[in-house]
Amino acid sequence: MRRKRKDMLANGRRTAPAFLSLLVCAFLLAGCWNAREVNDLAIITATGVDLTEDGQIELSVKIYLTSPSGSGSMSGQPDGNKGTSVVRSVTGINMADAASRLQKKISRKVFWGQADVFLFGERMARAGLEAPMDFLMRHIASRERAHVFVCDGPAKNVLLLSPSIERSVADALVHMAEQQTGLNITMMDLAQMLISKSKAAVLPIVVIREEQGEKQSFPYIQGVSVIKNGKMIGRVNEDVTRGIMWLRNEIKQATVTVSPEQSDGYVSLHLHRSQTRLIPKIEGGRWIMTVRITGQDDIVENTSDLDLSVPDHIGKVEKELEKVVNTRVKMALGQAQKEFKADIFQFADNFYRKYPKIWEANADRWDEIFPEVEVRLETDLRIARPGLIGKNFFRQEQR
Repeated sequence: MRRKRKDMLANGRRTAPAFLSLLVCAFLLAGCWNAREVNDLAIITATGVDLTEDGQIELSVKIYLTSPSGSGSMSGQPDGNKGTSVVRSVTGINMADAASRLQKKISRKVFWGQADVFLFGERMARAGLEAPMDFLMRHIASRERAHVFVCDGPAKNVLLLSPSIERSVADALVHMAEQQTGLNITMMDLAQMLISKSKAAVLPIVVIREEQGEKQSFPYIQGVSVIKNGKMIGRVNEDVTRGIMWLRNEIKQATVTVSPEQSDGYVSLHLHRSQTRLIPKIEGGRWIMTVRITGQDDIVENTSDLDLSVPDHIGKVEKELEKVVNTRVKMALGQAQKEFKADIFQFADNFYRKYPKIWEANADRWDEIFPEVEVRLETDLRIARPGLIGKNFFRQEQR
């Protein structure tokens, strides 16, 4: 009996510290002393940054209204989408000053954690993105995976749009970017390009379009802005944009229509898989970049007189497809090397990784070297699935 009592006392001494530790942890986990209700927050979904004529920063934000009562406590410009959000704008000497002034004018705590879109007006982009990017990357609540665009005009005008299909303009732009039919650049991507060896970057351009027969306008991604040393120096059209995407290995979805030689009509192909490899080489003082493009495509429409069940006819389509891709790539190279002299393809980083000592010795001359880099294209595009039929039998029936 005494031995049993001693064992119980010994077990009690061992379990007491563990019990006290669990009790302390329970007290620490149970508290929500610093929690904020959603209805107490001004949730920003999209942000626009413009440069005023007197050189100040105009910060515009689209704030999602979490409750009907919130719409009465904040004045702003309704976006027309059932009054679910408002657009507020303030000006300041820099981003931090503008953000501070924004908080003073809003009764709720500004919350940046849901900002999926950042728009820079063209004037702001041409003046320089490094200062606003420092604030956005340094801010603890900003999202590094947020999408970044340059606007064809003031960014504020885009925030005021109300797309009919999506809940907000932020959702519309995010969905268009994630479809990856054009460039999809995030905050982190832009920061990495700005600090890369080439100091060059690209950003998709947002334009405002009006539907024919409708009064409503909507945002549309068209073309690319070229950034060098933090400033926008030019823009390219959609055909050149495709070439840039091939060179940057960012083609994920694409439909290409070709007209093969010695045939009547067109063949449309949908990209199934693609990869672009950059292979740098320095030989006898010459800087050479081999661009190796491979891919597989599916034929989705054939209005030509070719029988796509015949291997020779398939070869004609593949040859024409490679010609179209090479043409777009050469257009992109021509503008980047000769017109802008901006290494938007990150050639510099590839040369640095393979030849670090040679690169360091020539880093100050890269603006002179890049326009003279010899680019060798090796394109190999194959048709994976020609479809269930070879000929266009509707065309045959008409004859």
